[in-house]
Amino acid sequence: MAAPETETPNVLELKNVSKTFVNPDGKTFQAVHDINLAVRDEPGVGEFRVFLGPSGCGKSTILNIVAGLFPPTTGVALLRGRPITGPGPDRGMVFQSYSSYPWLTVLDNVAFGMKLRGVPREEREKVARSWIKKVGLEGTERKYPGQLSGGMRQRVAIARTLAVKPQIILMDEPFGALDVQTRLGMQNLINELWEEIEGTILFVTHDIPEAVYLADKIHILSANPGTFVEEITVDLPLHRTEDLKSTARFRELETLVLQKIRHAARGGNIRITT
Repeated sequence: MAAPETETPNVLELKNVSKTFVNPDGKTFQAVHDINLAVRDEPGVGEFRVFLGPSGCGKSTILNIVAGLFPPTTGVALLRGRPITGPGPDRGMVFQSYSSYPWLTVLDNVAFGMKLRGVPREEREKVARSWIKKVGLEGTERKYPGQLSGGMRQRVAIARTLAVKPQIILMDEPFGALDVQTRLGMQNLINELWEEIEGTILFVTHDIPEAVYLADKIHILSANPGTFVEEITVDLPLHRTEDLKSTARFRELETLVLQKIRHAARGGNIRITT
């Protein structure tokens, strides 16, 4: 019999989490150190947390720990009060690299997670078609990933992830390989979808305007080993459009984030665009 969930006001907690890897030559490498994070569990309300910091500071390591791909070396990661011991259907991940299955059609890709859960074909195809429409890919159901552009393939990955209604959506630089115009379109798509989903998004990026545009809270990490050094609340409207980027408050937040990163990164690789 499964143990009952521990009552907690948080859907996700990281408590004093550190991760050390061992290189092939036997030397150790600490990726993150003493990470603490709490994401509240409020019915019908998700949070959008963005992790921002220099290259190699452990942002992806944090997502992988939450995904259950490997455990922390010290500390504990909790999902609804229970230790995360491996991957699960309550978490979904979107990577920077294109992760669609090339031998499956768009429809079958989006329905794949539901198929693994035993959802009947008629029901899963109905849900899959709904998400395909939401991400703007209606009419591509019978195409294969190789017939799509990079941005379209990422839309497939996002639809597949959201179709199974995970509690936490992990996005590891999902737009990093896209051209600027496509990237801006994907930011707007995620913004629109987040308004209607109940899950929390943890999002990794190197792009400051992207972080400000998407997040309700930005967590800035120090250079390796990464640890949280700043938390910035983004006090912008929930519903955001491109016009917001030209406002004084948006520019103020960009400048604030850049200043904090410069202090934390000690010359790390962070990008700001105008």
